Amino acid sequence: MLVGKVAPEIVCQAIIDNKIQDIKLSDFKNKYKVLFFYPLDFTFVCPTEIHAFQDLIEEFKKRDAIILGISIDSVYSHEAWLKQPKEEGGIHGVTFPLLSDITKSISSNYHVLDEKAGVALRGLFIIDQDNIIQSMQINNLSVGRNIHEVLRLIDAIDFAKNNKQVCPANWTAEQKALSPDQEGLSKYFKTKK
Repeated sequence: MLVGKVAPEIVCQAIIDNKIQDIKLSDFKNKYKVLFFYPLDFTFVCPTEIHAFQDLIEEFKKRDAIILGISIDSVYSHEAWLKQPKEEGGIHGVTFPLLSDITKSISSNYHVLDEKAGVALRGLFIIDQDNIIQSMQINNLSVGRNIHEVLRLIDAIDFAKNNKQVCPANWTAEQKALSPDQEGLSKYFKTKK
């Protein structure tokens, strides 16, 4: 289990601003990192998720969060996929970094490698400014993620860190949280009636 632990360092190549560059997770200190693994380029669920992240990129920026997509494909595969139009299953227009885990070591370190299929499962990790993993979610290959839920989780993690309160089920930024004690819980349920 990786939640609550320092995120394993990542050192790899990535496509950033349409260029092949070396990248490290530690390059993004003092930011939330949304690290999402996807199985392969040129597939079917993957571009829907990648475009959904891109559609909400300004919301992530407002939260001082960087999106990092990663698969076992080479940077050259990422580069070709970025040139393919959305209407043809491509990811043209995506602006966040796409990392290459061609050795599968990163997928393995994050416990998302499906060794039988030889690809990463749909793992998603929210890593805080101190490089601590605050949330992880792993979906099977055929099930895409809810990107709005990722934003909600960042809001909840940030609120709890900065307010010494906890966020109940389905909490959103417009709602009250509760103090982490019996009195806070009782007060919460009384107001829910």
